[in-house]
Amino acid sequence: MAPKLKGRHNALTLTQSAVKRLKELQAKGAEEQHNKTLKIGIQGKGCSGNAYTLSWVDEPKKFDEKVTQDGVTVLIDSKALLTLIGTEMDWFEGKLASQFIFNNPNIKGACGCGESFLV
Repeated sequence: MAPKLKGRHNALTLTQSAVKRLKELQAKGAEEQHNKTLKIGIQGKGCSGNAYTLSWVDEPKKFDEKVTQDGVTVLIDSKALLTLIGTEMDWFEGKLASQFIFNNPNIKGACGCGESFLV
């Protein structure tokens, strides 16, 4: 008898506020004839060594991870995948700033300003 396969979890989960904001951004892009997908990556930068990058792309590269949740699709750069596994992406709106925030269980340390992290 063949073993039962376990369901695969997404490498990244989105909060409802992140889903809502991504839908707004994608609707705006569709109105402007720019049907692009948000891609998340990691770049060597800052005091702690790594920072998240967000960019709009026309199509995924060969090994990019595709995450679809609640009608929203985001891509994860293949080089960032191991660093992002288990991460929750949230949207924060404050009086002085609005931004996507990543709650990443793989982080071992971060700089004081919160712009970079260490894994």
